[in-house]
Amino acid sequence: MSYRYMRLLLMFDLPVDTPDDKKAYRHFRKFLLSEGFIMHQYSIYSKLLLNDTAAKAMEKRLRKNNPKRGSITLLKVTEKQYARMIYLHGSRDASIANSDNRIIFLGEDDYHES
Repeated sequence: MSYRYMRLLLMFDLPVDTPDDKKAYRHFRKFLLSEGFIMHQYSIYSKLLLNDTAAKAMEKRLRKNNPKRGSITLLKVTEKQYARMIYLHGSRDASIANSDNRIIFLGEDDYHES
């Protein structure tokens, strides 16, 4: 696992009292999944990012899709810090979607015209 990447941890507590609140919650959750966030627990998601520039761009998109009610918290950590997470109960998600192995770099050597 490479330690040059970053993780953006997103934690939220959104109201679901009214039909409009529920709609905003569903829209926000669908947005997170469409942006590549992975659910760790019901209100805790993370996304692997290449660098701080990508993290700032993601923050900008999150602000644009903010449901405006409730509480949403972001925490940026390095992949090395994220890998040190301690599980008191349960186990680490070892799927490819939760690792930097899903990142593909394309360079001049990787692209050849036929």
